[in-house]
Amino acid sequence: MERQEIIDGLVEILKTVRTIDQDKLVAVTEETDFIADLNTPSTEMINIAAKAEQKFDVEFEDDDIDGLGSTVKDIVDLILRTKERA
Repeated sequence: MERQEIIDGLVEILKTVRTIDQDKLVAVTEETDFIADLNTPSTEMINIAAKAEQKFDVEFEDDDIDGLGSTVKDIVDLILRTKERA
């Protein structure tokens, strides 16, 4: 799975989050910060991670979630690492 495919999938997930300004989703890159750039509430990050697990057919470890950074790159890396472990 390519990194851009994962980013595109994450944008699809983010479009379902009402608290995120939809206009900001047109320019999401790996450097985009969920909290600083998209104003994502930190509590919403858990829901986004859960939706990513479903969408990409992976299961994150609790430690992975606890140590997750707030950039798109962080979650893309996590998805790829988790897929490699499977």
